[in-house]
Formats: sequence, C-alpha cells, structure tokens
Amino acid sequence: MKHILLVDMNAFFIMCESLLRPELRDIPAAVAGDPLKRTGIILTANYIARKYGVYTTMTVNQAKNVCPSIELVKPSSGLYSKCSNQVFDIFRRYTPTIEQASIDEGWLDITESTDLFGSPFDIASRIQNEVKDELGLWCSVGISENKFLSKMACEMKKPLGITTMYQKDIEKMLWPLPVNKMYGVGKATSKQLLNVGIHTIGDIANCDKVFLTEKFGSFGSYLYERANGIDHSLVGVHQVKSKSISKEHTLAADMTDINQAKKALINLAQEVGVKARAEGLKGETVQITMKYSNFISVTRQKKVHATNLDKEILKAGYELLEENWDSKKPIRLIGIGLHNMTGQKAQVSFFDNHIEVKEEKIEKTMDTLNIKYGKKSLKRGSNL
Repeated sequence: MKHILLVDMNAFFIMCESLLRPELRDIPAAVAGDPLKRTGIILTANYIARKYGVYTTMTVNQAKNVCPSIELVKPSSGLYSKCSNQVFDIFRRYTPTIEQASIDEGWLDITESTDLFGSPFDIASRIQNEVKDELGLWCSVGISENKFLSKMACEMKKPLGITTMYQKDIEKMLWPLPVNKMYGVGKATSKQLLNVGIHTIGDIANCDKVFLTEKFGSFGSYLYERANGIDHSLVGVHQVKSKSISKEHTLAADMTDINQAKKALINLAQEVGVKARAEGLKGETVQITMKYSNFISVTRQKKVHATNLDKEILKAGYELLEENWDSKKPIRLIGIGLHNMTGQKAQVSFFDNHIEVKEEKIEKTMDTLNIKYGKKSLKRGSNL
C-alpha cells in the first residue's frame, strides 16, 4: 500500500507576515490587496480574524464591517516564495517524490520512507513540528493511500491538524460530507448535483456511474471514482509541467478603450510565453479573462496551432478581444493564458516548422538575456 501525505500550510501569507511582525499573531489580521490599486480583497486572514467571519476573497470593506479592528497588511514581494522554498526543503528530508500543488501545498509519497523515519503519522508529526519550530509556520497534514483522499483528509482539521483517511475509512469519514466539500467540485457542478438529488459525497459514490457520465461527461467518471476513494494519479507526474499558464493584471482604473486593453495584454502574453518556453511546453488554446466593473468575470478561448511564442499568444488574444469587446462594459481586470499544454511538436510543414524553430530560438535568447540583465532589458520593436 502506498502512503501519501498532503501538507497544506495554514493561513500561509499572514503567517509569513507574522514572522516580520510577531504582534500580528495576537490580533485579527489579514493580507489584503491595496484598495487604492483596486485590488481590495482579503488574500489570507489569520484564525483570529476568521472567528469574526473574515474569509478569503471578501472585500476589504466587508472585512472591516465584520471585524473593525482587523489589521490589514500589504503583500510582501518575495517573502512568500522564500518561505515556500524553506518549507519544501523540509519536505525533501523525508522523500524526493514531491508534487508542489501550489506555493503553500504539496503531496509527498513517503511509501519508501517509513522504514527509515517511522509510520506515516510519525513522519507527518515530524514535518509539522519542524515547520513550526524551525520556520515559525503552521501546517495541516492529510495521510492516505492516494492524492485525493490525502487532500480530503487534510481539509478536515485546521490549523495544525493531522488526519488519516484510508479506503476503509471513506464510508464513515468521506461519504457524509456535502458535495461542495469534494475536492474538484466547484459551485456550478455542486448546483447541478443538487438539482438531480445528489447531496452528499456518499450519494455520488452510490450513484449509477453511467448516469454520472451521461450528465457530466468524463468528469462524471472522476466524480464516481473519487467518491469511492479511487485515484491512480502519481505524485510528481505534474511536478514541473503546467496544465496551463496564465497571467492577470488588475487595472488602476476601469477601462473602456480596446486599444488600451491590447496594450495591457503585451507584457502578460510575454510572461506567459517565457514560462511556457522555460518548461518546454506549448499550448493549443489561448484564453483571455475579463473582469467587469461589477466584478463579473468572463473567459473566452481560441484554438491555436501548438505554440509558446509571444506574438502568437498575443495575436490570438487580440482576436478574442476584438470578437468580444463591449465598450459599454468597463473592465477592471484583464488576463491571458495558454491552455491544453503539450510537450510534443505539432505536425506542420517543413517550411512552417523551420520558421517556428527560428522564432523560438530568438525568443529563448531574449529570455536568457532578460534573465541576466533584467526583466525588461530586451523587447521586440513591435512591443514598444
């Protein structure tokens, strides 16, 4: 049997800030965007603030209404990545098989580590204590035989929790949970499940798989298998390769001019291209995101020949903007992303492939020079 840990840092951003300002540990506090820059939402609140009803994505004004004494802290550039690297260095003491899910969360396959370090619970306890004692940060740990169950276990006790849930435990621990607590199920899917009388994870597990597949397509199979504790995905398979790469920018003021929106996409498309090339990936779908002044977001996608070139990403982004722009709807955020990633070269003619390879070499050279001499040292003339 495999033994998988999911380690999730508790209130990570504000805990990192508390290392610089220890007094934040004893008062309601949260990391929040700057309202003057139109990013006035709560990013992470500490557990004292959460008792007042403060939660992530709540606006700053809402947070102040429920907790007038809350201390708001602007995000510290570089601090969170530094702390994250220190956390994952501790993980590597126990196994090399690690999959980083996000800056503050990762799966560890410790199957081969138990002979050396003790039981899965012993290893989880050691990691939790070392993160707390050496770094001053908190984490919760889920223990199971696969990634899905370890994730679900981790969510059951926070902060500083360690929860074990194996296949034999799912009927008692997993099945009573409402469908919106299931990892991978968002608001839309949750609503669809409730509309057909499926209220708990147990209802999904005991539902007809054919019905779920007809209703939700391939995602129906995912729901059925996960609800029954089945997950064959391996830790580390997606450790480096991204399923998608995207960048967003919240604007200083609402925007109604499509030409200004196009300018805003230039640097975002370049950042997406740089990351894709660094990972050796190409995307077959370009997606733009627009958040309107009423906070409603829309996404629009376009299929493209597999690419990681800035100009191709930007070209598709421009086309999507032109097809979907409404000057009567001001936007406050814009973003662009590359999806349906692949490491394989698409089948193209020799001439097209030659041109593409040449372009990719140029952009990789630019990436290298920009890394060495500064992010904005070298740009294409068209971007200026």
